[in-house]
Amino acid sequence: MTPPFTTPPVQESSKGFWRNLIVWALLALLLRWVVVEPRWIPSGSMLPTLQLQDRILVEKIRPRLTRRLHRHLQRGDVVVFAPPQQLVAAGYDPNAALIKRVVGLPGDQLMVENGVLRRNGEEVKEPWISEAMDYAMAPVQVPEDQLWVMGDNRNASLDSHLWGPLPERNVIGTAIWRYWPLQQFGPLRIPAPADGS
Repeated sequence: MTPPFTTPPVQESSKGFWRNLIVWALLALLLRWVVVEPRWIPSGSMLPTLQLQDRILVEKIRPRLTRRLHRHLQRGDVVVFAPPQQLVAAGYDPNAALIKRVVGLPGDQLMVENGVLRRNGEEVKEPWISEAMDYAMAPVQVPEDQLWVMGDNRNASLDSHLWGPLPERNVIGTAIWRYWPLQQFGPLRIPAPADGS
C-alpha cells in the first residue's frame, strides 16, 4: 500500500525557498563581479560604433587573465576602465567607468599626422571611425604595462591623446555584446583592422 502524499511542513518549505533565493542571489552577484557586467553608454565618444544609451555586456575575465600571463589585450579591443590618476586628479569620480578602444600596446610608437593615426610608422586602418582627426599628436611611445586608448569619435573624445597612457591594471573588462536597443542585439561587430594588427 502506497503511503499517502504529504506536503512538507510550511516552515521547512519556507526555509528551503529562502536558502535557494540567497544562493541564487550570491551566484548572480559573483557572476557580475567576476565574469560579466552590464554597462550603458553615457557619451558620444565611441560613435558611430556605440550610440548614446546603448546597453552592453562587459566581459571581465580576459583582462585579468592576460595580466596574470604577462600578456596584453589586443589592438582594436573596446575596453571599459577606471579613470587613470590624471583624470581623478582633474576631478573625475574614481568609481566611474570609461570606454575607449585600444590603439597601442607597450612599446608601440604612435602619432597623429594629417588626420591619420600612425603606429610604428605605418598608417592604421580604422574602419570604425567616420572622420579624420582634426588634431595632431606628437610621437609617443607606450610605456610598459600601459595602453593607449582613443574613442572612435576622435574629435569629441577625452582620451589618451589628451591625458596619456592608461595603466593596464585600470581595465575592468572588454565590451563584447550589445543587448539594447533590441534591433542591434548581438555581439559587438568590430571589424579587424586591415593591417592585421
